[in-house]
This record gives sequence, structure tokens and C-alpha cells, in this order.
Amino acid sequence: MIIEKTQLTAEPVTDRQTENPVNALFVNRWSPRALSDEKISHAELMKLFEAARWAPSSYNNQPWRFIFGLRDTLAWNVLYKLLNDHNQSWAKQAAALVLIVSKRTFDNGMLSQTHSFDAGSAWMSMVLQGSMDGWIIHGIEGFDYAKARIALNIPDEYAVEAMAAIGRPGHKEDLPPPLQTKEFPSDRKRLSDIIFEGAFRA
Repeated sequence: MIIEKTQLTAEPVTDRQTENPVNALFVNRWSPRALSDEKISHAELMKLFEAARWAPSSYNNQPWRFIFGLRDTLAWNVLYKLLNDHNQSWAKQAAALVLIVSKRTFDNGMLSQTHSFDAGSAWMSMVLQGSMDGWIIHGIEGFDYAKARIALNIPDEYAVEAMAAIGRPGHKEDLPPPLQTKEFPSDRKRLSDIIFEGAFRA
């Protein structure tokens, strides 16, 4: 399948095959764990958050919030210690760590049913901007959610969603051996497995 390209995207770096033509940016993006020790500047990091800022949300509620730390800072150490051992083994090279939370309510106090959905939209905007700029942004579920709420003073009205590691691509040989075997772009389910006309189908 031919993949559409724009000036913002590079030549495909994987042998992934699409069922329909899409911009190469979507197909080239994946989540390596091998990161270099290159640092990220404040301006480069803010560019990623700027992309997230413009994501759509229900009633323009913008429920997403980001708590970040740059490597070799106290903030980074606090975030790093939240990770489980598996994720610490590779995320130690990250230029920045980010915790993503979302506000459960609208400003009028009413419950927002889509706060997590909307935060995911902002997350994807940040990821795609990072991909265009040559940054890896790897989402992380393996961390202590309860400890994060306490350590980072997160109010109860905010949901702790996920963490992310940001860095430049590194060498898979620098990863622990078990992770080296997993360092390749994953495939996707077929469209026929995820879309249904009219009603859900198991």
C-alpha cells in the first residue's frame, strides 16, 4: 500500500503495511526503549507541550496536565523513582520524564465523562510532534500510581493517567538483553477487527 508523504515526514523506516493510504508519520512512529543520553532543551520540550495544548477536548475543557522533569534534576529523580524496575532499566537514559494527569470535572464542577479520552488526544499530539522532530516519546503504564499522587501533590479531582519517557534514539545493544529482542516496530490489528458497522461485534 502506498503511504502518502508530506514535507514533514521522512521515508518509511519500517516494513509495516497499511490497508489504506495514510501519511507516513503515523506508520513510522513507534516506541523504542533504546535512548541516547542526549539532553533536551527547555525550548524543545516546550514545543512538544505546545502541540499538546492545541488538542481538541469536550467543551474546550482542556483537562490535561503535565508534570515533567529533565534528567539530572530533582524533579526527574522523583519521577524516575515512581517507575517499576523494568522501566527504570531503560528509562534511565531519558532526557525527560513526564507524568500525565487529567481533570475529572469541568470548571463548573460537573463530571467530565471524556477527561481521559481528551487527555489521550493531547498525548497523541505531543507524540506526533516529537516524531516529526526526531524525539522518541514512549508511554509508560508501569509505575506506582498511588505514590505518584502523593509525591507530586496531585489533587483527588485529577486522574493519574500515564507516564512517558522522552529522548533521542539510542542503540538497542545498550538495552538489557531481554529488551533487545523486543526492540522493533509492532504491527497492528486489521481494520476488520476494530471497526463495526451498525453494532459491536465480538
